[in-house]
Amino acid sequence: MNAARTHSPDTPAAKLAFQLYVAIGIAVFLLMMIAGAVFRAVQAAWLPIPASFGYELMTLHGAGMVGVSGLAGAAVMWYFLRRYVALSTGMFLAMLALSLVGVVMILAAIGIGRFAGGWTFLYPLPAKSMGTWGPHAAGAFVGGLVFIGVGFLLFYLDCALAIIRRYGSLAKGLGLDQLFGSGPLDTTLPPTVVASTMVVIINVLGILAGAVVLVMSLVSIYLPEVAFDALLMKNLIFFFGHVFINATIYMAVIGVYEIVPRYTGRPWTISRPFLASWAAVTLIVMAVYPHHLLMDYVMPKWMVVMGQVLSYLSGIPVLFVTVTGALVNIHRSGLKWDLPLRLLVFALFGWAAGVVPAVIDGVIRVNLVMHNTQWVPGHFHFYLLLGLVPMLLGAMLYACTRERWTETALDRAAFWTYGVAGAVFCFVFLAGGWLGVPRRFAVHDAPWLGFAQVGTLAAVLVLVTAVVLGVRLLARLPRVSLSA
Repeated sequence: MNAARTHSPDTPAAKLAFQLYVAIGIAVFLLMMIAGAVFRAVQAAWLPIPASFGYELMTLHGAGMVGVSGLAGAAVMWYFLRRYVALSTGMFLAMLALSLVGVVMILAAIGIGRFAGGWTFLYPLPAKSMGTWGPHAAGAFVGGLVFIGVGFLLFYLDCALAIIRRYGSLAKGLGLDQLFGSGPLDTTLPPTVVASTMVVIINVLGILAGAVVLVMSLVSIYLPEVAFDALLMKNLIFFFGHVFINATIYMAVIGVYEIVPRYTGRPWTISRPFLASWAAVTLIVMAVYPHHLLMDYVMPKWMVVMGQVLSYLSGIPVLFVTVTGALVNIHRSGLKWDLPLRLLVFALFGWAAGVVPAVIDGVIRVNLVMHNTQWVPGHFHFYLLLGLVPMLLGAMLYACTRERWTETALDRAAFWTYGVAGAVFCFVFLAGGWLGVPRRFAVHDAPWLGFAQVGTLAAVLVLVTAVVLGVRLLARLPRVSLSA
């Protein structure tokens, strides 16, 4: 295992900051799961809720899940990166404070202003609601995203400065000097630093693009006579959104690099293929977003071709070196399985399997008929529900365990129920998409109801087991150690 040469001080404020992130993260994840399950029940015609309220729930669920995924991923990254570089607890708390301000604004926009435009705030929809919501509701939603973005930007800039002070540059933090150098590899460079540097690079650029389009959206809301190029707006929105949500799992996977070696007693050292993979995905993640714009015929052809080709490659480099590295590290190590480790390894399956329907959807002929079906929520729920969430839970459970986890029958039952019910939930989405069930519809026709009803039952099981795992985590939270 790579020992940290420098680290941030383990102060009571730092411990409290991490505890706040974990507690708030668990609470928000559960609330957003409830919102998602209710929306699925609305589609199943089991809850007599007006369709307009269903779209508000969909907007809340989408925005909330993206935001809390980013916060929880950042907490895992901060927890481990601070062992190698000097990070500011103040900046970490500032991100949380600004995010909470943004959350309040978004809740007010949806709950009071009835905003229901989806988390992507696609131009010019926020400003043209056909009377469903007013300009102040749209402004509060977009403004809330601005506050959240500023908080994340401060955090990533603090990480960037810390990496530069410790390693000399972001290029060295990413290991580019060693990747393209001819000398022997310095294996003391921690995988955590490499992954964190990649996240810093892509998310600083993504958030800056998001800031530009959010300000433009605010202008269009309050100065409707000012018109912007719709294609430019859409490119900025999807560049920002695609980069941000992808970065969540690249932050969470740091937990795999740090925790698996502590179970096996074997170091996880860098290699040139490892460095090449992280360097490649740094560029790919930022260039792949045009696969969301394949139906926009006015897009430059080279961008559409690039988006499709890179869709086939985007998940392979880092996923390959991470999964193979984990399997090699675990093989014949004699480790003892427990709940945190089970969650981390299961998450690698969710990540890998969730990439497959994304690659299929990236094929233009498939995308033409399936992108606006439930195939797409099937993909990203697979990726997030079975990949990101268990990865975050595993890392946080480990952080809150001073000694090896004592696994109970309830732990095993919750783990297997979560995995099986989560897989059923995702496969129902994929099956619905395969048969043409549209995405984002609050009201479903009779032939579609069966999919929504099975999905709702699976969602309830996922929610119950998530509550069990969340409570287990919160019970251990006072025992969190920043130096374990």
